[in-house]
Amino acid sequence: MIHKLSNLIKEIGALEVIGDTDKNIHSLEADSRKVQKQGMFVAVRGVNTDGHKYIPVVASNNVGAIVCEELPPAIRTGVTYIRVADSAEALGRLASAWYGHPSSSLSLVGVTGTNGKTTTATLLYEMARNLGYRAGLLSTVCNYVDGEAIPTTHTTPDPLTLNSLLARMVEAGCDYAFMEVSSHACSQKRIAGLRFKGGIFSNLTRDHLDYHGTVQNYMNAKKLFFDALPSEAFALVNADDKAGAYMLQNTRARKYTYSLRTEADFHCKVLEQRLDGTLLSLNGKEVEVMFTGRFNAYNLTAVYGASILSGFPEEQVLPGMSRLVPVAGRFQTMHSPSGFTAIVDYAHTPDALVNVLSTIRDIVGSAGEIITVVGCGGDRDHGKRPMMAREAASRSDRLILTSDNPRTELPEAIIADMKAGLLPEHLPSSLCITDRREAIRTACALASPHTVVLVAGKGHETYQEVNGVRHHFDDREVLLEYFREMKKSDL
Repeated sequence: MIHKLSNLIKEIGALEVIGDTDKNIHSLEADSRKVQKQGMFVAVRGVNTDGHKYIPVVASNNVGAIVCEELPPAIRTGVTYIRVADSAEALGRLASAWYGHPSSSLSLVGVTGTNGKTTTATLLYEMARNLGYRAGLLSTVCNYVDGEAIPTTHTTPDPLTLNSLLARMVEAGCDYAFMEVSSHACSQKRIAGLRFKGGIFSNLTRDHLDYHGTVQNYMNAKKLFFDALPSEAFALVNADDKAGAYMLQNTRARKYTYSLRTEADFHCKVLEQRLDGTLLSLNGKEVEVMFTGRFNAYNLTAVYGASILSGFPEEQVLPGMSRLVPVAGRFQTMHSPSGFTAIVDYAHTPDALVNVLSTIRDIVGSAGEIITVVGCGGDRDHGKRPMMAREAASRSDRLILTSDNPRTELPEAIIADMKAGLLPEHLPSSLCITDRREAIRTACALASPHTVVLVAGKGHETYQEVNGVRHHFDDREVLLEYFREMKKSDL
C-alpha cells in the first residue's frame, strides 16, 4: 500500500511542513521499532513513553516523513517533517485515510459507558447477522469480520489496527459494524477520523480512576465521543442515568433516549424474571428473552432502540430479540449435578457487582443462599477495592475474597485492601483464599441445592496475569471441572 505524502498531509491540518511533500509513503507507524524506509512515523505522546524521543533514531533510518507536535533540534535532509497540534489526533486521521476511510462505507455504531458495552455491541452484531446483514464487531471479548473471529487485545484497538479491521469488514461486504468505545480510546484519540452513524451511552459509575484521576474526567472522556458525532448520526442514551443528558449537551447528532423508569423514545418494563430468562415489555410489546436482570433489560432496550435507529425493519426487531443469546462470561449460568447454580460474570466495578447480586437476590428471595467469589485487579484503582468487598458482603450470605489479575502487586495485599472495607458483622461469613481455583472450589463445596455461587470479576477472560505473565485460567473451566468430579463421586 503506497500513498502520496501530499495527499496524506491534507488529512491532518499541518501547522508547519519542512521538506519535500511530492514523495510516496510506503508504510505508516506509531511504533518507532516498526518504521520502514520511505515510511511515515507519527510521534505520539503516550502514557508510558513519548514517541518524540525516538525521532532522531527514526530519522537516521531513511524514513520518508515524521509527524510530530514538536520539531527536533536537528532537521535531517531527505526527511519531511510535519508539525501538528495533536499527533494522536493526526494518527487517527492518517490511519483512516491510509485504509481508504473504511468507516464511511459502513454503518458504524459505537457503544460507550462503564457497564454493558460488550453485551450491547455484541447483541447488535448478532441482531444484524440474524436479520441477514453482513456485520463486523470490535469488542473486549473478540473481534469479528462477518463470521471470522479475530482475537482481541484491547477494548478499543489502536487507530492502525482499528482501521485495518474496518477495511477488512468493507472488503468482506459488511453493511454494519458495532464497536465498544472505551474512555481510554476517547481521551487517546484512537477513534479520530472515524465516521460514526450512531452512538450509545449505557451508564457511568466509578471505574478507571487510576487513569482518569476523577469521575468528572472519566465522564468528560466519554462525552468526547458524542461531541464528535455528525448531524446525520443518532445519539441514544440511558435516560435513567444522570450522565445521559450530559452526553447529549453538545452533540450535533439526532437525540434519543431509552429507559426503564421514565418516559423515553424506547421504554422497557420487566414483567417476569428467572435465572435463565426474562419477560419484557418493549414499547408496549411483550417479548421473552434469554437474559436476566435489570442491567440486561437496559442493555436489551438499547439494542432494541439502536436496531430500529440503524434501519433494521421494526417488525423483525422484536422477534429478533427473543433469538439473542447471552455473551460469554456475562451472567453466564451453569447448573451443578447437586442442584446449585453457578453464575460467572465480568462484574468488576462496585455498581456492576450490586446489579448482579441484586438481580440474584430478587430471583432467589430470602430463602435462597448466595455465595460470592470476587477479587480486584492489581495496578488499578485502589479506591474501589474496599467498596467492592463491602457491596459483595452486604448482598451475599457468604463471601470469599480472592485473586483476580494481580499483575505486579501481591495478591495478599490486594485482598487486604478489599477486606478493609468489610464491617465487623461481615467478618464471620467471609473468607480470604488467595488461590482463585481453590476459592471457587471452596464456594462450590459450601453450596447446597438452593445456593447460587457467583464468581465475579473475570467473566470471559481465560488468563490470570501475574508479574507481566499471563497464565491460562478460566472460571468456567474450574466450575466444570468441579462438576465432573461431583458426577464421578456419585457413581
